[in-house]
Amino acid sequence: MESKVDPEVDAIRGRYARRGVALDAKREDALDPANYLYRQEKERAVIRWLKGSGLTPATASVLEVGCGSGKNLLQLLMLGFRPENLVGNDLIEACAASARHHLPTAVRVVAGDASTLELDASFDVVLQSTVFSSILDDGFQAALAKQMWSWVRPGGGVLWYDFTFNNPQNPDVRGVPVQRVRELFPDGELAFWRVGLAPPVRRLVTRAHPRLYSLFNLTPALRTHVLCWVKKAR
Repeated sequence: MESKVDPEVDAIRGRYARRGVALDAKREDALDPANYLYRQEKERAVIRWLKGSGLTPATASVLEVGCGSGKNLLQLLMLGFRPENLVGNDLIEACAASARHHLPTAVRVVAGDASTLELDASFDVVLQSTVFSSILDDGFQAALAKQMWSWVRPGGGVLWYDFTFNNPQNPDVRGVPVQRVRELFPDGELAFWRVGLAPPVRRLVTRAHPRLYSLFNLTPALRTHVLCWVKKAR
């Protein structure tokens, strides 16, 4: 008998489809200072997390839920993680195909609903990046978080990156505050860092001069995203 698909899964597919290829391409222009300065800031935050995590990149295993085209996994490879220790998953088959294209063949990429994956608690890191902000059903959020936590080995953790504020111009997303992360992973030890100058602000100020990104980013209230490390006890 086929398992029943949660309605939220189809709803998520629809939300991603409505974003539009042209809009995503504009936001991902690698030569735009608003984008590359933001990515560099995020990478520095990931490096700070990694240096304090106690993990050894050459041996640590990572599963990314919602891997998209594989950019986060590529970043981990550049930081010393081994391709054979990485697994990517994405709900959208086209995204999984793009990840397979961009990543080494030793990286395993699985398409489909992450909440139905059958994996054991063997991962040092289970990563999600701007996935939960596209899940508007609280119950589905909780179920997926529980599944992710079950895949983390003792001493490992969930690495979380998402925005915390609602976007009034986009009803297909919802900010996930730090308190909600605590609710989703009540048994974990949580540390977090605020990163990422608000997109409208960074686009505006970098048009005047790229150096203004760092100046405006000194104000924590203008940072819209958090990087969280939710550690599981040994």
